[in-house]
Amino acid sequence: MWARSAHGVGAPGTRRGAERGAAGANMSQYPLLDNLVHRDLRVLTHFGPELGDPTGLVPVWPTEFAEVQREYPIFFRKDAQGAFQAVALLGFDGGENLFIRGDRWNASYLPGAVARGPFLIGFQEQQVGGELRQEPVIHVDLQHPRISLDGSGMAVFLPKGGNSPYLEHVMTVLRGIHDGTESARIMYGELDQLGLLQPTELDLQFDEGHGARLTGLHALDRERLAALDAGQISRLHRAGMLEGVYLVLSSLYNMRRLIAEKQRRLRAEADAAVPA
Repeated sequence: MWARSAHGVGAPGTRRGAERGAAGANMSQYPLLDNLVHRDLRVLTHFGPELGDPTGLVPVWPTEFAEVQREYPIFFRKDAQGAFQAVALLGFDGGENLFIRGDRWNASYLPGAVARGPFLIGFQEQQVGGELRQEPVIHVDLQHPRISLDGSGMAVFLPKGGNSPYLEHVMTVLRGIHDGTESARIMYGELDQLGLLQPTELDLQFDEGHGARLTGLHALDRERLAALDAGQISRLHRAGMLEGVYLVLSSLYNMRRLIAEKQRRLRAEADAAVPA
């Protein structure tokens, strides 16, 4: 399913020149991952703003809702084309990530959009069972700040050319994103049609001098969900969407944890500002 190179380790029958990204973007600027060309490639896996880590919000997909909802609040926002995208809240302004402490990500689950690092999903025409198909392949952004320039970081390939455990994990992450992209389009369209995705604004007060106002987000409307008739609920259940709906709703309890972390950091800043 996942081609990596044209040197005997990719899928047979790979045809170049027909590459596109998961969202239809031209992938020609990102080379296909190759175990010969990129045999020494290493990736930095610690965290920090200098590594391009997301702040404010990060995209998430239905295929990871079960893991995401344990630690992150899930909301929705509209992209430039007006389509909904689920997002996990990382902080209370565009430049804040409350999950990063020092060079560590302080959560047991790392969202796929972060865990994939410098790797992207593309598609190529390949001969599969005697017929041409658009099959997913792995590309690498060699300009990504996680690309190691000094030999440190995680190896992508083993010394004899096989996949490293790190790359195997990335491939699993990319599969989840690939599968989640199509299921998200169908699921969010259905939720929107049922009127369950409603604009929300959050006014938060952390202490006497600090607060935040979150706008531009949508949330699942509990009252509208409760008002659905039996047929509509059954349709969501048969489509495998109802579990995801409840996972998103349960994720909102993580707002308390995120607010508590924000308050902790504000107290630490205040304590640090007091002269010894």
